[in-house]
Amino acid sequence: MRFSLTPRDTSFYDLLAEQASHLVTGANLLGELLGATKSERKAIGKRISEAEHDADDATHAIMRRLNSTFVTPLDRDDIAGLSSALDDCMDYMEEAADLIVLYKLDEIPNKVSDQIAVLQRCAELTVDAMPKLRAMGDLEEYWVEINRLENQADKAHRKLLAQMFDDVKDPIQLMKLKEVVETLEDAADAFETVANMVETIALKES
Repeated sequence: MRFSLTPRDTSFYDLLAEQASHLVTGANLLGELLGATKSERKAIGKRISEAEHDADDATHAIMRRLNSTFVTPLDRDDIAGLSSALDDCMDYMEEAADLIVLYKLDEIPNKVSDQIAVLQRCAELTVDAMPKLRAMGDLEEYWVEINRLENQADKAHRKLLAQMFDDVKDPIQLMKLKEVVETLEDAADAFETVANMVETIALKES
């Protein structure tokens, strides 16, 4: 058995899991926002903004720990990059919610729910995957499924755009909806980036 004279700070696994937990909150609030009336959206949007602030705090906690830890359980740049990628997921979801509130959209296409359902599932898978980094086990299923979901999100995105161009006659309304839909697609891409980083880390550590 090998012993290390300089113990590694394993709290990073818990910190990454905590950061990922905010993604579940954000994705579920997005779903709540989609089903809300215009008058209810502002309050839900505020809750998503608070979740984004909590996610930022988690990101900063990881960066502070990196700056004060001599030996890390994973490559220092990998931890920083993964934390930043998780933060991007939350940022895009919060941005989409903010646009829905600010643009005061009269009606949101039903198929936007398909995009949000993908984000909710991605968030659940991601928060489950973070603790597995500790042993680097059972992670392949995670990144394979995230990649499948991102492909599903791409198809939903294209179908939704086609539907919007057919159904939405007001060009200003179309432009607003398109920005929301594109931002949700950016969120799905961000989850795939996290999964790709996890795959790279796992291969590096194996």
